[in-house]
Amino acid sequence: MLFVSIFVITVGVLMIGQWAITIISRGVPKPEEDPVSGRGFFDMLFHWSAEFITAIMLIASGAGLLLETSWGNTVYLIATGMLIYTVINSPGFFAQQRKWPVVGMFIVILMLAVISLAIVIRG
Repeated sequence: MLFVSIFVITVGVLMIGQWAITIISRGVPKPEEDPVSGRGFFDMLFHWSAEFITAIMLIASGAGLLLETSWGNTVYLIATGMLIYTVINSPGFFAQQRKWPVVGMFIVILMLAVISLAIVIRG
């Protein structure tokens, strides 16, 4: 379970860091300023909320697994489901911009998430 814990904590921390840098450096786009995605303030606010909740859940689940708590596995399963959704959904934005290395990164994270899920399910 050490690999799984380190993986989900690392991904959660990196998600928060990536979004913090993005938000600070670019601010909140207006739809007319972001013609590629057409995303405005409320769309991004809800998207960021989902991403931050996913990240917090990943970090909490990793801590729960490390500490062998009674809730660790349950929170991990929910958090990993959230992560799998986001790594399937998010690459579309980058594929639209033809940023293939970023799309590849999401594929690697998806594969690692599935591997970690198999480790936890095997128990």
